[in-house]
Amino acid sequence: MKIALISSLRDPGGTTIHNCLDDLTAGEPASAFPLYRHEVVSHRVGERLIYQDFIDRDMDADLIIFLSRHSSVNPVPVLTVHVTGNISAADFGGLPGSLPPAAPAWMQAVLRNLALRAPPGYRVAYEVTHHGPSELSTPSFFVEVGSTEKEWRDTTAGYAVAGSVLHAEPGDAVPLIGFGGTHYATRQTEIAITSRGAFGHIAHSREVGGISDDTVRRMAEQTGAVAAYIDKKALSSGEISRLDMIFAAIPLIRLSETELINMGDLSFPHYLGMREIAAGFSPDARLHLHRFGEDGSPVIVTIPEQLLFEAMKTGGKEWASAMDALPLAHISTPKKPVLPSFITTERNYARVLHDLISLCVATISKDQELAVDGEDLLIRRRRLDPRKARELGIPQGPMLGELMKGRPVTIGSTLITPGMVTTCEEKKIHIPGLRNYL
Repeated sequence: MKIALISSLRDPGGTTIHNCLDDLTAGEPASAFPLYRHEVVSHRVGERLIYQDFIDRDMDADLIIFLSRHSSVNPVPVLTVHVTGNISAADFGGLPGSLPPAAPAWMQAVLRNLALRAPPGYRVAYEVTHHGPSELSTPSFFVEVGSTEKEWRDTTAGYAVAGSVLHAEPGDAVPLIGFGGTHYATRQTEIAITSRGAFGHIAHSREVGGISDDTVRRMAEQTGAVAAYIDKKALSSGEISRLDMIFAAIPLIRLSETELINMGDLSFPHYLGMREIAAGFSPDARLHLHRFGEDGSPVIVTIPEQLLFEAMKTGGKEWASAMDALPLAHISTPKKPVLPSFITTERNYARVLHDLISLCVATISKDQELAVDGEDLLIRRRRLDPRKARELGIPQGPMLGELMKGRPVTIGSTLITPGMVTTCEEKKIHIPGLRNYL
């Protein structure tokens, strides 16, 4: 792969980064830096970088990394990464609505390195798509130091940026486009640092209301996006609904932050296959991955619905938390937080079936009396019968509490046992091979 590093002689921030990069590599073998496993060339141009449209026509490169300063009306020390181009107006170079190719995996790799190397006091962030050059056919991105003369000439920051570029190693990223948020794309930045979600083009909240179907489509195409992310807190419900309609027409799925984090190391095609299985239960079903860290042929594990219902009713939070230790995904709908059908791999089918049923039985047994009749689980609930208690002269208060805890009490010389003031309700759940789960 051929990579071009470009800075401007008119840009003090870019010059600092480029000088630090040259200093770090001076006398060092190429093998010392992951970037130099590729063919790397450096260019210093005379004019501002945001006006370098068509610069890739004169160079043989597969990727361009622009080393630059960052300016802001609210200046703070910051290290940023962003793709070039304009979602709408071209206030700072390029053409209006022009979106060149992005390099989401490379951007993520540099962003993560910046998060590790940033000097104290510096913020690290993506920026939304907002300036030129836009007329490029080669994937490119800016890495910047800002936001004032002080930071532009800060060699500590310069070395942090240079080192982040030199040690960039793109991983198995999930390329995304983003919508909503401020200029520094807070949620998208957090996602890229904590998950495999890697952003290309990102639209600021103020641009989403007027964004066209074609612009969204080109954002996805130029990013190579397999999914979209929406910062739901930054947009109105109407804007979100409109974007979802556009995604459906492309088509492009939308992923939440939780889904991206829970995906872990699971390959994206495998994850898509599992989403399709979930959609087969309900169009609005959602997939929730637990300890699902391996690929494999997905299979459905189904347990008795009444068994799941009783376990969730008895200890829903505890039961749901225990699922995190199992190699499975559960499915939810707006009306049901957990469906009785789960997804795992063929290799884990027997284990997951055993563990789910055992978990349900153990959860129910903590609060209720259980019995076994062949392959039927009998759940017995004892409830206080106020009429019986009154007839036996038991007053309201501690005595009733003791009886409900299963402890006998004495009134005068009469021993009152729990069975004397309770009624028993019994439910029967058929579970094939029940004794294997006890």
